[in-house]
Amino acid sequence: MKRTPAYLLAACFLGAALACSSDAPITESKPNIIFILADDLGYGDLGSYGQEKIETPYLDALAASGMLFTQFYSGSPVCAPARAVLLTGQHSGRSQVRGNDEWGERGDVWDYRAMLADSTLEGQRPIAAGTTTLGTLLQGAGYTTAMVGKWGLGAPHTVGVPNQQGFDYFYGYNCQRQAHTLYPVHLWENDRRVYLDNDTIPPNTRLPEGADPYDPASYADYFLTDYAPELMFDRIQDFVAGQEDDPFFLYWATPIPHVPLQVPRKWIDHYVEKFGDEEPYLGERSYFPTRYPRATYAAMVSYLDEQVGQLVQQLKEQGIYDNTLIVFTSDNGPTFNGGTDSPWFNSGGPFREERGYGKGFLYEGGIRVPMIASWPGTIAAGSSTDHAAVFYDLMPTLAEIAGVEAPFDSDGISFLPVMTGNKQAAHPFLYWEFPSYGGQMAVRMGNWKALRLEIHAGESEWALFDLAADPLETKDLAAEYPDIVRDIEAIVAAEHVPAANSRWRYPALGE
Repeated sequence: MKRTPAYLLAACFLGAALACSSDAPITESKPNIIFILADDLGYGDLGSYGQEKIETPYLDALAASGMLFTQFYSGSPVCAPARAVLLTGQHSGRSQVRGNDEWGERGDVWDYRAMLADSTLEGQRPIAAGTTTLGTLLQGAGYTTAMVGKWGLGAPHTVGVPNQQGFDYFYGYNCQRQAHTLYPVHLWENDRRVYLDNDTIPPNTRLPEGADPYDPASYADYFLTDYAPELMFDRIQDFVAGQEDDPFFLYWATPIPHVPLQVPRKWIDHYVEKFGDEEPYLGERSYFPTRYPRATYAAMVSYLDEQVGQLVQQLKEQGIYDNTLIVFTSDNGPTFNGGTDSPWFNSGGPFREERGYGKGFLYEGGIRVPMIASWPGTIAAGSSTDHAAVFYDLMPTLAEIAGVEAPFDSDGISFLPVMTGNKQAAHPFLYWEFPSYGGQMAVRMGNWKALRLEIHAGESEWALFDLAADPLETKDLAAEYPDIVRDIEAIVAAEHVPAANSRWRYPALGE
């Protein structure tokens, strides 16, 4: 059972009481639920969040039709642990997956050709059998469930695959390393490989010797036949087309705009015309070379935006749009590698996005993400909220919508009252751990944000920021407010559970 500091119990009980007394409407039939998870999309990458260079008209329209969350957080600053927090409803101080673990003791898991020859080298270390996920929760509530996109929570032939974790249908990447090319040799459909019409071009392959880096034709090897995001969207449309009678849950975990910078040329040409010429990216910071890196990044975001628009149109044509909750967010903040230029786009919005402050770090730029919720007739069009919510709130929220109990060990609070225009108690605190990139912990309590970095070095101290006055997290107030720091330390003492996986422990804390 999760422990809660005694001085926070009153706040917890108040939150539960307000949630239980919600005036949220009860629908006659359970709504369909579509959860769209972008990959490395920054808080400021959408027009509705202030983006001025990248065009996102369909996602902006989705925001206009529903509610925009200004204080929504991922569960972690990188892929796998963020997805684990999302799917299990447990924060990263006690979730099963707290970092990216490629399970290297199996062999050369980073060798792309070796993985093609041996599927047991694919995938990440699996979450456990019997885990309650959003998939199993909603299956139990009578939903047909599908997961399309990037999984990352259990290798092929293990108990961690989507079909054994609550999803009736799966199509996409099992392994997040395989997603380091968007023109892969294969994807997975349920428990079998589906081979594509692509060559074996391993990630990090550089330009051929003697190739002209300013000639777009030199990059032909990185634009093949079968584009994974297009194939995955085809399966999404097929799945939705077959679900007109019973409620469905679709978890769409697109690999866009995670590098490599690859997208069909239509959108690249559009942004080359808009941005003008630019210097090529030659692969010096990993992934693939790209002739027009800024144009390609913008093109990927607009490509995803276009797909969201097509899905909304399909829902309307099928007559099920009004009974569908659509949630759109991102797994973490913007990245710093593979040819991306997050500062040029202002991808972090009001938060810092450069390396050390975006993806991989527990600063706001790494974990504050865009979140749009649209549900016609239930969520007021054009609304917004500054309610602070986090990935692990999805478990109790979707449980309440589906009319079932959330797991007793979920760390979240349902934000359904917020979406329906009712009062909702604030979290007494939000909690994160990330044992990689030097070892990190973070706690948000009201407007206070405490951050501890480089824990593995053994000398780190808490930094304390007032997010209301200092959203860039530049002025450390820890020395001025030692009582707040003590409260933070009490929260950590109650919430942190040493990880079962030794890779995610903190030796400097005696683990």
